[in-house]
Amino acid sequence: MGIETSVANKKVKEVCELAKDKNPTLNSNLNSKTNTNSKGKKSRRRRHKKMVVVSPVQKLFNTCNEVFDSCSAGIVPSPDNIQKLKAVLDNFKPADVDLSPEMPHFQASEPGRAPVIRYLHLHECDKFSMGIFCLPPSGVIPLHNHPGMTVFSKLLFGTMHIKSYDWVADVSASTSVAVSPSTPEQPDVRLAKVKVNSNFTAPCNTSILFPTDGGNMHCFTAVTACAVLDVLGPPYSDPDGRHCQYYFDFPFANRSGTMMEYQFLKGEEEGYAWLQEREKPEDLTVIGELYGGPAIVEK
Repeated sequence: MGIETSVANKKVKEVCELAKDKNPTLNSNLNSKTNTNSKGKKSRRRRHKKMVVVSPVQKLFNTCNEVFDSCSAGIVPSPDNIQKLKAVLDNFKPADVDLSPEMPHFQASEPGRAPVIRYLHLHECDKFSMGIFCLPPSGVIPLHNHPGMTVFSKLLFGTMHIKSYDWVADVSASTSVAVSPSTPEQPDVRLAKVKVNSNFTAPCNTSILFPTDGGNMHCFTAVTACAVLDVLGPPYSDPDGRHCQYYFDFPFANRSGTMMEYQFLKGEEEGYAWLQEREKPEDLTVIGELYGGPAIVEK
């Protein structure tokens, strides 16, 4: 069969060569088709090379690199850059980082035990950090601050209660203010204004806080199992003085003594509270877990 096929192919080739010699137009058309086909294949190859798929988490990393490139502590990105990063996070979904509520990270804790919070580290450099907090039902990230930082938080799934505060700038800290009958002397209590005090259910827009505005001190409480993607620029850094400080919050009305100096509140006392620094809560347990989603290429 191999020999017969070879002979037949040879005869077909001879007939084609003879036809091209007798008909130059046919020869030209054949060459034109060959060139056209060749160009079409090259064009398709070029288009194929350009169709590089960038994962959402890679796009997030690339955008953070751009947005925080010229920023530092206390320096807020430009409005355009803030909107650019917010737009990326607003479209983020749990599947983009291979997360689902059925994973062990989100299982309810045993009765009598404080819920354990898991943290998935995505990236950290001197400009920004990216990570995901995984909270089981009733999990709490206590009230804490973000010194000199711009923070983007995207709730990926679940329902979370967020309470946040900003300092009242024209009221200094008091060194001797009674905020609770059981603790007559509470040092370093400072007035703060409530920024947010609501439940949020995914899907919802990204929340943004700034160094001195937007709710720089906040607390997360998981109503259901939930996951929140955090982007901090710049990240916490003890050597640079950006350490995480925790707080107690007390209702404004608990303060003893005269209220004359706070007449500017004009009956809005419920929108204010006293914050007092505290040590890291003993029942707060955050465990680092390996991130198992799409890889991030650090260029």
